[in-house]
Amino acid sequence: MIAILKHGTTPAQMEHLVAWLKHMDLDVHISQGREVTILGLIGDTSRVDMELLKSLEMVETVKRVSEPYKQANRKFHPNDTIIQAGSARIGGGYFSLIAGPCSVESEEQIIEVAKAVKASGATILRGGAFKPRTSPYAFQGMKGEGIQLLVKAKQATGLPIVTEIMNISTLDLFADVDIIQVGARNMQNFDLLKELGKTKKPILLKRGLANTLQELLMSAEYIMSEGNDQVILCERGIRTFETATRNTLDLSAVPVLHNLTHLPVVVDPSHATGKAHLVEPMACAATAAGADGIMIEVHNNPSCALCDGAQSLTPPQFDDLARKVRKLREVMA
Repeated sequence: MIAILKHGTTPAQMEHLVAWLKHMDLDVHISQGREVTILGLIGDTSRVDMELLKSLEMVETVKRVSEPYKQANRKFHPNDTIIQAGSARIGGGYFSLIAGPCSVESEEQIIEVAKAVKASGATILRGGAFKPRTSPYAFQGMKGEGIQLLVKAKQATGLPIVTEIMNISTLDLFADVDIIQVGARNMQNFDLLKELGKTKKPILLKRGLANTLQELLMSAEYIMSEGNDQVILCERGIRTFETATRNTLDLSAVPVLHNLTHLPVVVDPSHATGKAHLVEPMACAATAAGADGIMIEVHNNPSCALCDGAQSLTPPQFDDLARKVRKLREVMA
């Protein structure tokens, strides 16, 4: 349920109304825009007398929200959320270029790639320290040491870093990580999501391999319900019958999500396509679709990469992609 307050409602009036609603064991989410203030009521709203609430002097109108996700709902929060991560901003017109290797392999590798992508305009450095792999025999990442190397790359370039968490037991290792990524396989690991909701760090939440957009938003709701509203949604392709690409990149998810939620939406064309030559056109398409950022895998020697070399761009290829994306955004402005 949402209550839209009349223009000119005083802070004292709103404080009194919020206290009354909380007395009914409701959580109240306050969204204040330039012209309108919206109170989002979360909990058992059946005890709220809608007619009584509507009759209050400061209340413009009251509406029930049928969608199961509340805090992620644009009806609760009409203005776009802007996520701040170090020097980078995502959402609300701020576009972020996230780039780096699939996995951290050495200090020399991650710092070389970090410097290269920054020179090309990247705003956030990505790199995998913990790698969830289909095969137990594949490279599983450098784990804690990999995070330490990412931090060194951050110190060398000033770029904020994003890396994936696999288990909440390793959360202490992420103290210097700017954005914690939840991978597709963990999108519905609800215990993990709830614990991340208790942190103050931005969370990049990837869509699951075969999950609907509502399920993605409900996973975001798990994080937000624990107090962390800094969530970035990521479309990374879903599994379909098509075999020409690694996954099927659902770019319609971008405008659909922007209509349903205030949270930023980024796109990962590298994991979606699985092929380096497809990354650039799909990155441009994602930009044109209105994504708030794109996430690109870049490796200084893809043929020797320990993980996902086939979908990784070289630094010169990334530089060319970044230049085209900037031109595209200029045309769209």
